[in-house]
Parts: sequence; C-alpha cells; structure tokens
Amino acid sequence: MGVAAEAHNVKILGSGTEYIVLGHGFGTDQSLWKHFVPYLVDDYRVVLYDNMGAGTTNPEFFDFDRYSTLEGYASDLLAILEELQVESCIFVGHSVSGMIGAIASIARPDLFTKLVMVGASPRYLNDVDYYGGFEQEELNQLFDAMAANYKSWCSGFAPLVVGGDMESVAVQEFSRTLFNMRPDIGLMVSRTIFQSDMRHILNLVSVPCHIIQAEKDMAVPVVISEYLHQNIAAQSIVEVVSTEGHLPQLSSPDIVIPVLLEHVHLEIEARR
Repeated sequence: MGVAAEAHNVKILGSGTEYIVLGHGFGTDQSLWKHFVPYLVDDYRVVLYDNMGAGTTNPEFFDFDRYSTLEGYASDLLAILEELQVESCIFVGHSVSGMIGAIASIARPDLFTKLVMVGASPRYLNDVDYYGGFEQEELNQLFDAMAANYKSWCSGFAPLVVGGDMESVAVQEFSRTLFNMRPDIGLMVSRTIFQSDMRHILNLVSVPCHIIQAEKDMAVPVVISEYLHQNIAAQSIVEVVSTEGHLPQLSSPDIVIPVLLEHVHLEIEARR
C-alpha cells in the first residue's frame, strides 16, 4: 500500500469491476459503514478509509494548516484514489464527506460516476435567505464546551446527534469514535466543518448527485437537501428518509441501507 492508503487505514473489500468508495463524517471512522458493507462486497470493490484526524489515524500526521479547509481532505481522497489506481467510482459521502466528495469531483470529474450524499450540508450557519440550522453564538458555545472538557462534551453531543438515548448502541458507538479523537484535533476539525461555506462550489459539480437526508437531523435541517438539489449544477435526486438523527446508517440501518442500495443501483436481495 502507498503512503496515503496507509495513513488513512485504507481497506479494499469485495470483488467486481466497479469501485464504491465510502467517506465518513465528523467524529466517526470507517466503522460507520459496518452495516452497509456486507451488502456491497459481492458486486463491488469497496474502498473504506479514515479521514485524517479520526481517532484511528496517527495524530502526528494531522497538519493543522492543511485541514483548516475542506480542500485538504479532498486532496487526501484524490491521493488515495490515485494510489489505488481507481479510474472511476461511486463515492458515498456522509456529512462533511459529501462536500469533500463534491470538491474532489470538481477537480477530477473523470474519477466519479456518481456522488451519494448522506446528511450533507454546504453551510451550517444561517445567512441572509439561507437556513443552515445554527447561529454563530451557538457554534461558539459548542467550541467553548469542547475546549473546556472534551470528554464531558462528547457524552452530551453524541445522543443529540444520533437522536437517541445514551443506552442505544448507535449512541455508544458514536461516543466511542468521537472520544477517540485527540481533543485539540476534534476541536479543529469541528471548527473547519461548522464554519465552512461550500455554497459557491455547487454550481461547479458536474457529476450526478443522489442526496439522502433524514427527516429529523439536529445537524442538518431537512430543507438543506432541497437547497443542494436546486443549486448543484449536475443532475440530482433527493430522497428524504423517515428517520431521525445524523448517522442513520448506524442508528436506523434497516430503513436507510435499502435506500442507499437503491441509490448505488445495487439490485440484490437484502441478505440478513
């Protein structure tokens, strides 16, 4: 494996000629996709990787300048695809990875046949004629709480984001991966994401997009899926799924995985 593949803990599973690349969101790692992968491996080559800064990556490799913008993560994704000699893929990006995939696809549209965005948002802050879901004051409070006591912040943030109680397996799983991040890196990554504004790039996306959004998501208002649909230049499809939470592939796999499979055009009997 190459340098990028090793640094990002790349795993390649399954067989087939077409690649599916799975990108995770903030506070998680590639284990986020554990319920989805078994349905893909018979028909696709599945590429799993961790974004730099995830608790599974070496914190020494985290470059605070590089990851002050989402472009740094998009460059990593392109480096991984280049090392693996992937000529085209379906990219499934959860949360921030939806935008990371969009940025990468603008640089190299030839590498992507389709982008599937799950709970993605181009901007989290409210603006004139734009509802992102957060005011700056709310974000400042979030950053202050992270800086003051990261462990305590994790235990409060996880159930809010997952949309459940602390007893649920999905909440425990998200708490674990969130807590695995080094606190200063966790704070930096959350700042980069929550302060990002990618609205200006949407009209440059030329790869077809499938936008999947939970009906109730504390991180991304449901209206964002329609905003993406209206502003992405390429052909796009929106599906709002009747689930709650920002990590529905973890918390409601029975509902979300059939939807994901449909959008990657995988015609197989769901196996249990």
